Amino acid sequence: MAEKHKVPRTTELEFGGTLGALCLPILLPLTVLYLLLSCRTPDASLLPPPPLPPPAQLWLPETLLLLLGWGALQGGLYLLPIGKVAEGMVLRDGTRLKYPINGFSALLITGGLLAVALPCGLPLGYVYDHMLPLAVSAGVISLSLSLLLYLKSLCAPASAIAPGGNTGNPLYDFFMGHELNPRIGSFDLKYFCELRPGLIGWVLINLAMLMKEAELRGSPSLAMILVNAFQLLYVVDALWNEEAVLTTMDIVQDGFGFMLAFGDLAWVPYTYSLQAHFLVTHPQELSALGAIAIAALNALGYYIFRRANSEKNLFRRDPSDPRVSGLETIATATGKRLLVSGWWGFVRHPNYLGDLMMALAWSLPCGLSHLLPYFYVLYFAALLVHREARDEHQCLRKYGLSWERYCERVPYRIIPYLY
Repeated sequence: MAEKHKVPRTTELEFGGTLGALCLPILLPLTVLYLLLSCRTPDASLLPPPPLPPPAQLWLPETLLLLLGWGALQGGLYLLPIGKVAEGMVLRDGTRLKYPINGFSALLITGGLLAVALPCGLPLGYVYDHMLPLAVSAGVISLSLSLLLYLKSLCAPASAIAPGGNTGNPLYDFFMGHELNPRIGSFDLKYFCELRPGLIGWVLINLAMLMKEAELRGSPSLAMILVNAFQLLYVVDALWNEEAVLTTMDIVQDGFGFMLAFGDLAWVPYTYSLQAHFLVTHPQELSALGAIAIAALNALGYYIFRRANSEKNLFRRDPSDPRVSGLETIATATGKRLLVSGWWGFVRHPNYLGDLMMALAWSLPCGLSHLLPYFYVLYFAALLVHREARDEHQCLRKYGLSWERYCERVPYRIIPYLY
């Protein structure tokens, strides 16, 4: 029986294979530091490279303790018996894991704690003043967690191994994640890190930047308010629709290794907050008309993103629901059906299109004279194109001729008539 559920060896390597697994754990943390240091320079230029500060400015034990405390707080909120419990997708051995759906409650409780602590003198400006050692500490935590996860995975049952991290190459499996759903009791480590400490931490960093700007200039700028509002909406949406993450590639396909651990705990909070960080030291004037136009772009992107994702999630859970039962589909040999009308007949990844529109709207308040605030748009476009290629490959292997028919019906991948 155990042999039946055993995950086969991974033969198709991603992210540059062994070379990528060797280089990326070095390059990604250096990229975060490079961006943060560039943000503090007078002209926010990416070239020449900013000078590296002395070690005392990069490492503070107190920031490590602060982040561990933040993780403990979010871990405690994760364990609160509030909200419903949802089942994940069927695993290789036929079972389903259970997940608490209380991320939005955790965000509200965190906001309530901040509302009490700030009038009592909580020095949130500390975050801006110590961004570098905070980012370094986040990297140390990510690396330490990844090492522990890999060691734990060596004792995991054969059916618990991730399909994409089972090469037998320790370096590659460490990077991609060897175990699919590592847990301590009922505490799911991957699911927790996916939406809690990093995502809510992103909102907290943005708020710290807003308060720092108000401290320096008397009040936050319209540009800063827009960036905070847009990105808060994105995080609220993710946590409100938390159950939808259970069907994503991160949860269903990818193991929990350095790639996801560093992405969740360090990359997201410290690079996604780059626009707010930039505005503290490089204020931008934004007209009311410009603000309205940018807000309209973000609203349209959010509308496409949310409607497309809702349609997909609803169809996956209940194809007979009246809201999606009338949509045209293509049958597959697996018994599942592919949507070829509605949002998913418009382009193959309409949610990615909405994502990119929102990403652009987050950067536009920073003006057009600097490239640095647009790093997120460029990075995110590359990420989505890569993720789309991974999706295409997986779907072709899974659905075969049915996927080829779908691609003929829906020729554009993300952007209509362009890509």
